[in-house]
Amino acid sequence: MHSNTGTALHPFESLTPDLVLDALDSVGLRGDGRLIALSSYENRVYQVQLEDGGPVVAKFYRPERWTDAQIQEEHDFAAELMADEIPAVGPLVLEGQTLHHFGGFAFSVSPRRGGRPPELDDGEVLEWIGRFLARIHAVGSKRPFAHRPALDVQTFAIESMQWLLDHNMVPLDVQSAWSSTCQSAIDLIAARADMAGAKGQNKSNSSGIRQLRLHGDCHPGNILWTPTDAIAAAGPGPHFVDLDDARTGPAVQDLWMLLSGDRQQQTRQLGMLVDGYEQFREFDRAELALIEPLRTLRLIHYSAWLARRWTDPTFPANFPWFGSSDYWKGQVQMLQDQCEAMQEAPLIV
Repeated sequence: MHSNTGTALHPFESLTPDLVLDALDSVGLRGDGRLIALSSYENRVYQVQLEDGGPVVAKFYRPERWTDAQIQEEHDFAAELMADEIPAVGPLVLEGQTLHHFGGFAFSVSPRRGGRPPELDDGEVLEWIGRFLARIHAVGSKRPFAHRPALDVQTFAIESMQWLLDHNMVPLDVQSAWSSTCQSAIDLIAARADMAGAKGQNKSNSSGIRQLRLHGDCHPGNILWTPTDAIAAAGPGPHFVDLDDARTGPAVQDLWMLLSGDRQQQTRQLGMLVDGYEQFREFDRAELALIEPLRTLRLIHYSAWLARRWTDPTFPANFPWFGSSDYWKGQVQMLQDQCEAMQEAPLIV
């Protein structure tokens, strides 16, 4: 079902080490030949050692995913954050711009930032992250995205479900159970959160939730932590990387992916995040009702994302379990669990 039967190469298969080095050379950066591929499925990202300096990170964007205007909005948002002394890692300005093209690829170059995953069981760390998230959102609320999409039930859930069914990605023995459970989950998202009513940037949707520019994918892997006793040019504390999924949505989208464990643990973690957050910006408690709907949106969207990327050889190699009946049965169970979670009372802080 998921095999790539076509003979055409995937665009990324033409992204050779020589092309990477030539692309950097085109913007005045001379690599010394040492490249390290960094973990990234959506794009291709390399650490490149320069002849006359330290390493940089070169990011080659997946063709046809974002328009140049959408990528530039990501860069401009990162520049706004850095101008406000928020520790986001954005691309370097080279030859007067941040977005470049070479060999059929759009690419950018960023400084390399070291760090380790944040200790999310440490209340002080969570509070620190919460303070910076509030500052990111304060900047994000100043003006709208003109080109980047919104996080909504239509694109993340309804269109994802329809694409999977239209392309026969769900095995027949699971298709009925998955589609009915998925539809039940979508109905609950719409009823509980009314996310379909989002009106756009800096406006409230029909449930009164304000929409703003977000990091969008603020999971622990996209926060690098520099210990306070470390000597680092970037300074101690959290550094936010990878704004590739920046989009418009509710503020709580950038908080809920940092929660884990049982309800009691999540309540404690959320309390610490909000304590830090509210030192700089008010947090709307009504958004707590969105946590489980947002988690469900991500679950549905994730399956469609894997399926849509299956012709990229990186995906079958790294996700060999995807597409089997067992995988989809597991998705049915997770969606059923989410339907129950969406009908429980929201977390309270």
